[in-house]
Amino acid sequence: MDSILERSHQLKQALTDFVLDAEGELAQALETYAAMKSRRGSSDSVQQDLIIDSFVTEGRVGDASPLDLFIQSHLELTQSDRLLINSWHRTFIGLFAITKILPDGFELMNWLTAKHYIVKPNNAQILNNMSRLKEGEILLTRITPVNDIYWTFSGPYTQMGKLGKPKLAVAIGNFKENYKNHLYSDAPDLLEEAWQSIAQYHERFIEFFGSDEITLPGYQLNKKITELQEILTQKSLEAAGIDPSKSLEEVAQEAGIEQEEIKAAAAELGADPKVVSQIFDNKSGTSKMVMPKIELPADLKKAEQVTTFSHPRWGQMFLPTYSKAKAILEAEDWQSIEGSEKLIRHYLEDKNINAFIWHRLAQQYPTPLEHVLQNLLQRPEFRLDSDLEALLQEFNKPIEPELPEIASVPIHLHNLFQDAVVEVSKSKPKGKGQKKPALGFQ
Repeated sequence: MDSILERSHQLKQALTDFVLDAEGELAQALETYAAMKSRRGSSDSVQQDLIIDSFVTEGRVGDASPLDLFIQSHLELTQSDRLLINSWHRTFIGLFAITKILPDGFELMNWLTAKHYIVKPNNAQILNNMSRLKEGEILLTRITPVNDIYWTFSGPYTQMGKLGKPKLAVAIGNFKENYKNHLYSDAPDLLEEAWQSIAQYHERFIEFFGSDEITLPGYQLNKKITELQEILTQKSLEAAGIDPSKSLEEVAQEAGIEQEEIKAAAAELGADPKVVSQIFDNKSGTSKMVMPKIELPADLKKAEQVTTFSHPRWGQMFLPTYSKAKAILEAEDWQSIEGSEKLIRHYLEDKNINAFIWHRLAQQYPTPLEHVLQNLLQRPEFRLDSDLEALLQEFNKPIEPELPEIASVPIHLHNLFQDAVVEVSKSKPKGKGQKKPALGFQ
């Protein structure tokens, strides 16, 4: 085992002990961090170890990180030690496929970004524990750099076995749900493009509807969203240099690809042939991302009224109860409206009612909303202008937006999810009321 790999193990042990044995601000920061993370996920021993490991490299104590504090507290560290520890700020969690077994480690592919890494366990015990792993298996774990050539495992790993496309798509969907801030940690270009797609969608939404907020019956809204989707698809094809008016045969000929190849790919993915041709067009396909299909959820298509919001960071939100929420806040006696208390409490507890919705209500109905919350929560001292954000955090609502569902996704993930849907559809008998599985980013 390389000396630098062994040294990384020694330093990581010392760093972890430093954090766990700490008192004062560092100990309080760890406690706060662990409490926040535990509310969002499971509380088993692997998850707890993962939380501690992530705090070591991601936590904050004022303006400093635990890595910074460790270096400052250990003056005996060599320059190479300090460089190694500082590189651990690049540590990230991913869903990795084992693509190759090496004598002293593995070649892994991060499924979220399709990037490959050589990863070596930094002590004999972990290497022995991982000796039973096989190519094709999926691991949920964090990796940290050792040098410019290879990485090592930062903390515990969850072995998920070999997964077919449907189960892999579900696993990626679960990762997205549990680790939204880590989707493209090792690919800032993909992350930036994903966020840009939200801003672009918002612009198109405003152009199409004339406002960032629209209320329509569910069936009408679904038609409008479908029309907007068609416009977005046409715009993306034009941006990629593909003329939407051209036939599939013309696109294939210009791209130097056999028409049959594109048709086969389209049939296999269950996708629009023009979108598939965009993916395969080597001359003009500059984007690494594809916008997922945007569709009104099935239960809302039949709703009497659905309010849709668009925001350049929060994305798109659908609320069938927003009109009633406004009616409650407009009423002289809000408690006289049937179900009012239940609805306001639902707005506090439902994770889909995000901070943007609350700030919109606070902007439109500041005094009534403050009064309602004072009564509902039995907090007469509650003040909307100073206490709202703390209240939202109390109910586990992020104050800053996380990457929304409508963000563009990497092409390889788009293809995986399309394949997964096709496989599931083929394996189940068709019948009335059959729902599509909830896969990945779809």
